[in-house]
Amino acid sequence: MSASGRFLLGLLPGKGDVAAMRRSPGRDLLAGLTVAIVALPLALAFGVASGLGAEAGLITAIVAGAIAAVFGGSNLQVSGPTGAMTVVLIPVVHQFGASGVLQVGVMAGVILLGLAVSGVGRYVRYLPASLVEGFTAGIAVVIALQQLPNILGVEAGDQEQVWAIAFDAIVRWAAAPDLVPVVIALAVAAVILIGARFKPAVPFSLVAVVIATAVAFFAGFGIDTVGTLPAGLPAPSVGFFDPSTLTALLPSALAVAALAALESLLCATVADAMSVGQKHNPDRELFGQGLANLAAPLFGGVPATAAIARTAVNVRAGAQSRLASFSHAVILLLFTLVAAPLVGVIPLAALGGVLLATTVQMIQVGSIKAIMRSSRGDALVLVLTFVVTVAIDLVTAVVVGLALAGFVALRAVAKASRVERVPLDHADHSAEERSLLDDRIVAFRLDGALFFGAAHRFLLELSEVADVAVVILRMSRLTTIDATGALMLDDAIAKLERRGIVVLLSGIRPGHKKVLAALTSARRLRDAGRVFEATPNAIASARELVGATPGSPTT
Repeated sequence: MSASGRFLLGLLPGKGDVAAMRRSPGRDLLAGLTVAIVALPLALAFGVASGLGAEAGLITAIVAGAIAAVFGGSNLQVSGPTGAMTVVLIPVVHQFGASGVLQVGVMAGVILLGLAVSGVGRYVRYLPASLVEGFTAGIAVVIALQQLPNILGVEAGDQEQVWAIAFDAIVRWAAAPDLVPVVIALAVAAVILIGARFKPAVPFSLVAVVIATAVAFFAGFGIDTVGTLPAGLPAPSVGFFDPSTLTALLPSALAVAALAALESLLCATVADAMSVGQKHNPDRELFGQGLANLAAPLFGGVPATAAIARTAVNVRAGAQSRLASFSHAVILLLFTLVAAPLVGVIPLAALGGVLLATTVQMIQVGSIKAIMRSSRGDALVLVLTFVVTVAIDLVTAVVVGLALAGFVALRAVAKASRVERVPLDHADHSAEERSLLDDRIVAFRLDGALFFGAAHRFLLELSEVADVAVVILRMSRLTTIDATGALMLDDAIAKLERRGIVVLLSGIRPGHKKVLAALTSARRLRDAGRVFEATPNAIASARELVGATPGSPTT
């Protein structure tokens, strides 16, 4: 079988998955039950936050959770609706309605499958932590702002920006304040946060929602609730797909696919770190998320991704294989078949409290402090990504954050690149010879990367060489050279030669020869025998040149 065939086959479930599911089925089923209890209120809350309703969140947790569990690249990961995804979907709901969200999910699934087949999953690990932390903190704030209407018990406005929606909700609530939904939301959030601190194994989100629902129902507060849910999954449908909106929805689909890939692969990395002997397949993870996002909209679900909180619960509950995450989806399906009417009386304020607690747990204060103290560049990337996420949107934040992070990285590499004058070995020469060599031969070692960000500074430093006969450019420590760097090197050599200085090259790496071969000076030096594999040979040649005709190095 060809390498591409083996790669594609590796994206599918194999015998190893089945064998792992047989090892500890009891522990996996118990972990699945634990995750399902935690996932239920989160799925409902994220469904409401997406704009498609609680049932959409529950459907997503069931369909996407089951498919990603079977086809995904991690044995322990749990997928479903997430807070970060709802942030991307709100503008789509406002502009295109529910059908637009469903179509975006399908389009994102296709994009994710393309990413999986192309093998780009492994490159997500190179994203800087400053961007990820700023992005995550920004999403947390956006989710909290989105939930203000539910927390305050007022109808959400139709503004596009979340801060505008939050401000409008505060104005409406101030005109007719009602403390009941506020107290319910804050109480639910407090129970979850305090309980997680002292008893993390207990599903306090479900406990808090049940208590809040009972109090609101029996006290007859008359606040907004989830409403009627369908019992079971609806029949699959493709009636929402409108080819005429493909172009208009493509940016949102790209954003959803990028977010699903980023969040899922980061989550899989976290799951590996929390467990022993687990290692995810990044391309297979994208493949599983692609299939999950293709299937969930067919049943009315929203786009999905891996969920760090639910995955962490799964690992801590003792999950050993995919059976745990798959059984969590099955348990949620059974719940919708027998207890859907009970969900309808849950207050929206209680789900708002669940999400409020989630936003607090999303922000890693320790990591943010460490990044802010590490360097100005990393701090700037974190802050700018955070601000753009909150003030504009997630897609712009990722683009801006990546651009700034790239600039910071290039600047750091450029600063690390240098042209350093190094001493020659004179141990076997007399004082007179050493004096002659010191005055007439200079060796420069090129360290780091010679690319467009550092080439101009390199040219300036090399052009300042004076009162020498021979310059040896030691290139063995040159890690990278691009076209700009090569042209700058070519120009520097030409200027030195015009001043009567002989230039010798040594230690050219095999990977750099192709770039240098296209340069006029490189060909000329090679034809003249002034390119050497090793620096000692170049030094010997320089000594011959200087010793042959003192004061006339070009002879």
